[in-house]
Amino acid sequence: MMKKKIILIILVCFSCKPQTDIDLNPNFVFILADDLGYGELGIFGQKMIETPNIDQLAKEGMILTDHYTGSPVCAPARAVLLTGLHSGNNPIRGNDEWKERGDVWSFQAMLDNPELEGQRPMPDSIVTVAKFLQSKGYKTGMVGKWGLGAPNTNSIPNNKGFDFFYGYNCQRQAHTLYPSHLWRNKERHILDNKIVTKGRLQKGLDPYNSETYNPYNQNDYAPTLMHNEALRFLERNKENNFFLYYASPIPHLPLQAPKKWVNYYHEKFGEEEPYTGGSGYYPNQYPKATYAAMISYLDQQVGEIIKKLKEIDEYDNTFIVFTSDNGPTHLDHVDINFFNSAGPFVNSKNTVKGNVNEGGIRVPTIVTWPKKIKPGSYSDHPSTFYDYFATVSDIIDEELPYSIDGVSYYPTLIDEKQDKHDYLYWEFPAYGGQQAIRINKWKGIKKNLFEGPSKIQLYNLNDDPKELNDVALEYPEIVTKMENLMKEAHTTPKMDKFKIPVLDQQ
Repeated sequence: MMKKKIILIILVCFSCKPQTDIDLNPNFVFILADDLGYGELGIFGQKMIETPNIDQLAKEGMILTDHYTGSPVCAPARAVLLTGLHSGNNPIRGNDEWKERGDVWSFQAMLDNPELEGQRPMPDSIVTVAKFLQSKGYKTGMVGKWGLGAPNTNSIPNNKGFDFFYGYNCQRQAHTLYPSHLWRNKERHILDNKIVTKGRLQKGLDPYNSETYNPYNQNDYAPTLMHNEALRFLERNKENNFFLYYASPIPHLPLQAPKKWVNYYHEKFGEEEPYTGGSGYYPNQYPKATYAAMISYLDQQVGEIIKKLKEIDEYDNTFIVFTSDNGPTHLDHVDINFFNSAGPFVNSKNTVKGNVNEGGIRVPTIVTWPKKIKPGSYSDHPSTFYDYFATVSDIIDEELPYSIDGVSYYPTLIDEKQDKHDYLYWEFPAYGGQQAIRINKWKGIKKNLFEGPSKIQLYNLNDDPKELNDVALEYPEIVTKMENLMKEAHTTPKMDKFKIPVLDQQ
């Protein structure tokens, strides 16, 4: 009898998963909303839109109140996140649709010729956080919107560190949530949707008749398809350490959402004036209800990701970040004043998405890791997208592949002494040409740089988070320091598209 017990113990031990170093490390899940404003979550003060799952995530982890994106628009924000290089050093500093290839805005042309899809690529020399984790034995997956290299380049997800990819290669394709196709790894997945031309409602159609909008809501809803692939990725890799980059295309326009959620908010908000089209997007009968529906559907998906992590018994040891790639859109058919989308910042075309003001670059950010992070905690440590790579390397105690601009915020998460940036920096070669810098409580902004040299507007964020009172004349020494640091942070980009001439003439 004793011999049988000994044999049983030996068999159990040999059947156990070996406790290698990687087994002691956490999984990583990074959930990136698209154009979600600082004030559009319940936990961040939203009153109209319901986000119970994300709010619960915050209660189980930490809110980073002073966390910033890497850029105020899509592609460069994602490039900063994945590379750890700020926008003064990053090869991708703006959106570039590579229009010299042909009719890159035509869905039909892109379906006929994949050479027209995608944005300009990152260089082959770039190592992403995904490639880094892949090299350390992690299984890596991405679902959602890429935007960092066309299908015919080396800069596609599968060549930049992701074992698995399902989603939009091209951010223009994400201007419909019922696309003709998505990509599964290096192959197209053709969907059961028709290509519908964007623009205004045809004359003679009744904008108050729900049937008028049937063409804009089809069969295969991309956010659902991608979400299901994310759940399957987690299930497949429950015996591995994994990194999931979940780059949702919502609530970025167009206004397209599951009918269940639209009906819920239509009943909640009541009747409203239809959006009859324009600005490169589809018409919508209930624009406010649909926008809220998109955010609540994203919240539902976050809840399902958490549920899956718990089902596979990995939630407690998964480091989760939820955030947004930039501030909310300024387009009229999303009523950012109605929703108070920018929260404590200013809701205006000149201060939200596309701008280096707080409303354009400070993003709602939640981090959870039940084994390490105190539930219901907050931190006002200034941090940013280019810190994520450094934080990951710090957590798994592995050297970075090369010098980056980030500083690990892991010490903040576990209540230890935190190294701080000397400054946070942004430059943006669009919307007139912009620069911004933050040093502790001080924020400096330059705009209209394509017109020539611009003076710094200086704001004390502790007293003036809305950036309404320029105090540059009162603190000339801080302005001088910022001017010098802005010069230090900027390098000349290799792509002409991303050059701000005045910055290279100083």
